[in-house]
Parts: sequence; C-alpha cells; structure tokens
Amino acid sequence: MSAAPATSATSAEELFTQLQSQAAALPELPGVYRYFDASGALLYVGKARNLKKRVSSYFSRSHDGTRIGHMVGKIVRMETTVVRSEAEALLLENNLIKTQHPRYNILFRDDKSYPFLKLTGVAEAGGPVQAPEQQFPRLAYYRGAIDKKHRYFGPYPNGWAVKETIQLLQKVFRLRTCEDTVFANRTRPCLLYQIKRCSGPCVGAITPAAYAQDVQHAEALLRGQTQELLQELEARMLAHADKLEFEQAAELRNQITALARVLHQQAVETAPDQDVDILAVRVQGGRACVNLAMVRGGRHLGDRAYFPQHVEDAAALWASGEAEEAGEGADAAEGAHAVEASAQAAEVEQGGAVLAAARTIEAQVLEAFIAQHYLGVPVPPVLVTSAPVSAQLLQALAEQSGTRVHAVHQPREQRRVWLEMAQKNADLQLARLLAEEGSQQARTRALAEALDLTVQDLDALTIECFDISHTAGEATQASCVVFQHHKMQPGEYRRYRIEGITGGDDYAAMRQVLQRRYGRLAEAVRVGAQAATEGAAGADAAAPDPEQGKEQGKEQGKEQGGAPGKTRARLPDLVLIDGGKGQVGVAREVFTALGLDIARIVGVEKGEGRKVGLEELVFADGREKIALGHDSAALLLVAQIRDEAHRFAITGMRAARAKVRVGGGRLEEIPGVGPKKRARLLQRFGGVRGVAEASVEDLCTVEGISRALAETIYHALR
Repeated sequence: MSAAPATSATSAEELFTQLQSQAAALPELPGVYRYFDASGALLYVGKARNLKKRVSSYFSRSHDGTRIGHMVGKIVRMETTVVRSEAEALLLENNLIKTQHPRYNILFRDDKSYPFLKLTGVAEAGGPVQAPEQQFPRLAYYRGAIDKKHRYFGPYPNGWAVKETIQLLQKVFRLRTCEDTVFANRTRPCLLYQIKRCSGPCVGAITPAAYAQDVQHAEALLRGQTQELLQELEARMLAHADKLEFEQAAELRNQITALARVLHQQAVETAPDQDVDILAVRVQGGRACVNLAMVRGGRHLGDRAYFPQHVEDAAALWASGEAEEAGEGADAAEGAHAVEASAQAAEVEQGGAVLAAARTIEAQVLEAFIAQHYLGVPVPPVLVTSAPVSAQLLQALAEQSGTRVHAVHQPREQRRVWLEMAQKNADLQLARLLAEEGSQQARTRALAEALDLTVQDLDALTIECFDISHTAGEATQASCVVFQHHKMQPGEYRRYRIEGITGGDDYAAMRQVLQRRYGRLAEAVRVGAQAATEGAAGADAAAPDPEQGKEQGKEQGKEQGGAPGKTRARLPDLVLIDGGKGQVGVAREVFTALGLDIARIVGVEKGEGRKVGLEELVFADGREKIALGHDSAALLLVAQIRDEAHRFAITGMRAARAKVRVGGGRLEEIPGVGPKKRARLLQRFGGVRGVAEASVEDLCTVEGISRALAETIYHALR
C-alpha cells in the first residue's frame, strides 16, 4: 500500500494530518512500513506485528529535539506491505534494508561474495564413460553462483583460507588443481607431481579408482570427519601390511603422517562442532564492528570484520520500535503478567533504562547483522554470539533456510575460546578503524586550512579529482573520483571515454571531461539561483514579513531548480587536476565559460625529479603555487586522492585497450552467444581471432552452435 506524496502547496501541518489519517487507516496486522522524503529517497524501513499501532506512534506524540523527530519531519510519503507473520515481516524488512540502503537503518555492506572450495563433478559408478578430466575431479577456488554438477565447501571468510585448505589437501591427498584444458593436453607430469603435491592423473600415474578414493577422503576431511578418516587409513595400511604389500602400506603411512602433521599444526584444535559461526560485536565512539569467525568441518578458518553505517540514528529508532513492541505485548498479556509488561513498557518510554538493559546497542547491531548477512549466505546450525539473539530472529532464519538454527550466548569450553578470540579481534579492528578515521579527519582539516577552504562542516567537504590515461593515444580514458565524509566514495566514481580528439592530446581530453562533468551541473545551478532570486523578489512584494518572503522564495527556487526525485545540483568544494600549469589553464577556461568559480580548481604538479612528496599545488585563480612538504598531512590526502584517480583511470584504459585489441567484447555482443557458447568457441579456436577466421562449417562443429547462429557469428566478425 502506498500513500501519495503531498503537493508543494501542502503545509507541514496539513501533511502531518494526512499522514496521521493514513496511519489510522492501516490494518492491525503484521507487516513492513517505509518512509520517503520529498525527493523520493527512502528514509527508514521498519517491521511491526501491528502496523496500525506502530506507524501511528510516529505521528501521535511529539518527538521534538530527537533523532526520531528529525526523521519524522522529513516524511512526505509512506508505503506499507502486509505479510502473514512477524517472521516474514522481519525477513522482508532486512531484504529492503540490504537492497535499498535507507538513511536511518543500520546498514551492512557486503562488498564481495564469499569464496568457496569447489570439487568438480565426480563420475558416477557404472555410469557413461566420461572424459579423463571428468574422471579425475579437480580442486579449485571459486566465487559465484552454485552449479549442481559440482560440490562446494564453505563459505570461507576470505580467499586466503580457501587457498590454505587447497594446499592442505594437495599435501595429504595430492588432488589435481590444473585447468581441464591443461590436464587434457599434458604429455608429461608437471612440477606439482615432482614435489609430491599431485598424483599425476594426467599421465596415468594413478588409476581412476584410487584417485576416487582420495577424493572421498578429501571430502571426509572437509566435512570434519578426521578421526573416522584416520581410522580408515590405518585399517587399510594394516591390511596391506598383512598381505605383504609394503609399498602400498608405506604410501598410506606417509598419508597418515602428513594428515596428522596438518591437524597438529592447526592454530585452533578441532572440536565436535562441524559448522559454526562466531559473532562478536563492539561499539565505541559512535562506530561499531561485528567480527565474524567461521568454523567449517571442525576447523577454524579465520574471521572477517564488518563495520555498519548509521548506528546512532538507527539505534534511536530501534529503541522507539522496541518500546512500541513492549506496549503491544502488555496489551496482549493478561493478569499479573499484563501489569508487569505495562510497567516495563512505561519505564522504556519514560527513560529507556529498562530497554537499554534488555536490548543494548550491541544487541541491536548484532541482530541487524544476522538478519541482513544470512539473507544471501547459508546459515550454519549453530551461532555463538557475544550478545543475546531474539527467538523471533532465529525462527525467521529457520523458516528461510529450512533448518533449525541454535544461538549460544555465554558459551563454554572450546566455543568460549572461539568467542574470546572473535571479541579480541573485534576490539582490534574497531580501534584500527577509529585511529584511521581520526587520522583521515586530521588530514581533511589540514587540507582545508592549507587551502583556506571556507567549509562549515568538514564532514561535508567534497573533493573531485580528474586524471587522463592512454597508451600512445590509444583508448583514452578520463577518470573522476570523489572524496567525501573523510573517505573515498567508490560508488560516486565515473569513467569517461574520450572521443573526437587527436590521440595523446591530454589538454583536449581534460577539456572534454570537465565540460561533460560540469556542463549540466552549471546550468542547473544557474536555473536554481535565478528561480530563487525571482521567488525572493515576489515574496518580498507580497509577504508582510520580509524574512518570511525570502524563505518562501528560497524554497520556490529549490523546487524549480531541481528535478523531482533527484539530488539537488551541488558543485564540489575542490576540484583537483592531475597536472600542472597547462592542465589547470584548460580547467580555468572551462569553468570561466560555464560561469563557475575558478578558485575551486587546484592542480597537482610533479615536483623535482617527479619524486613523491615533492609535489606542488597550482591554483587557477592566480595564487602562487605552494609546496606543502613531504611530511604534510594535507599533501598526504592530496596524494591519496590523486593516486586513486590515477589507478581508476589506468584500469579503465587497460580494459578498453584490451577490448579493442583482442575483440573480447565482440562475441558477447552477438545475439544468441551466451557465456557457455562463447567459452566453447574460444576453447575450440584459441581466441577471438581464431573464431573470426573460422568458416561457417567449422563453427557448426561446436556444441550448441546451429547453422543459423554460425552464419550470424561469421558475418558479425567480418
């Protein structure tokens, strides 16, 4: 259900009344609600067991001077979704939080997927004859979608843990890791065979049956069945010895020794638990850290730290929601339990003391992490946590995964050791983050002082930096990176393909990228300023209060100057150009033509001998260039931003150059040629050039390529 936004003529009082009436009309059912501001941005996502009661609480009392009041003052539209149960509401809430990134919710960003260890498909006993590379499965590091043809173990906290496990299995069971194409074309064993890290299936040094047995043993080790595996190997060794097959017995003895050594070298002893996640949380200085450690197959695989956003704002709204839930529970209870629940709810609303004791901010952060993290990651049967987890959340996880999930707070024995390790790592990671942020804030402040930037809020200081990259004029790319809130903002980075210029003309490339970057922005700023001026003049003539008229005029200017649903145009406080006097001169010409302030432009010129730390800053407004010194905090920040722009430009240029030279993107652009068919074509003909030189008849010999598709490919590559 969605409520229509108010028009520009609607006053704040009328809007608030509309929202109250919309909340009063909601059903008394479980569901999820969403709040939006005037620009259409999502402010907050919440869940409720009683939508009407929860949403009405935001508009039925005064929240002045609080974070809740600040958010409520921005709401112009709400949407609600009714679900069947509170568990469904919890899952939908965190799905929306993870995908929509609302401003007032605790957010955890997964910057990349988890890696897995992949064991390629195993030939079925008595099945059809398969290619040799299919009869001898390989170990591989893998990220991406799961394919049922193969077996996957994990997830692992990082790539290092996967590679360490692969090395372990190579030492003990000597399974191959080479690509299938390499395996199929070997005529003699590789170096891994020589150093006893592979059993040499490519040259027939091991039978398929013996190799399959090693694969089974490797799977048993990955599942944590170490004692059973050792007992089986010992029994086989003794059986060979009884038959006087001493060479086979010696091989098994060496395997047992290697396995025992590997298990002994583990930093953390194996435990009866097979798959466990350990979660420790620490909150300090307005920041939080959740440290996730993974145990798979009884082996501790390492950990990974997460740092949520919007902790303080979200905690205030969470507390309000918990108080409402407590009130709902009190209404539903009977007798003495009802009196007790009501008293608790009243204490929560009056001061939050009971709420703070029962539901600390650490618990809020931890539950937000669990709810968001396990939406896309398999949840293990046991979670060891540093803070208590609600039964409602565990129920939702169980419904989602189809397996029972058990959370252990205040564990004992080995689990306690794991949790203490995770807690210590959370402390260290958070301390490192706070130190880095403090250092970065100091750098931002130093740069603002060095350049005399008049910025009221250093958190809002925005810097954009440009760089040009090409190879002898080929595949010219321009990059723009953004620095804000004391850190780089990768989501705001942009690349520009430079066309229509003489190859190698960096000045023309800089002119083009600045015009494309700031042309529309300058026009939007001019239109907004003109509308604000006209609105202020009209308001001065009509309004009895001059100050009120000016404010009305400013609001009208904002409405006319910005497109609905989009962020209002805003120029960066500083524009860095990777270059000296020439590039800065080009930037000055562009800004002058667009009517923008040239004082924002600063060039980063290489110093004597192009040595790092000797850079000089060149100004477009005529100020003398300055050298900050190699130990200057301001120069460190400038160098950091400049280097990031350089890296971003080079990676884009190399990708564009490779695409032009190799033609890697041409096959992808042909209708009907997907990833699998493209891979078969490249494997058969050795590259795009070979595909382009192939005849229609040759193309038809590739699996999945019909006559019609072969003709399409043939003509598309010529």
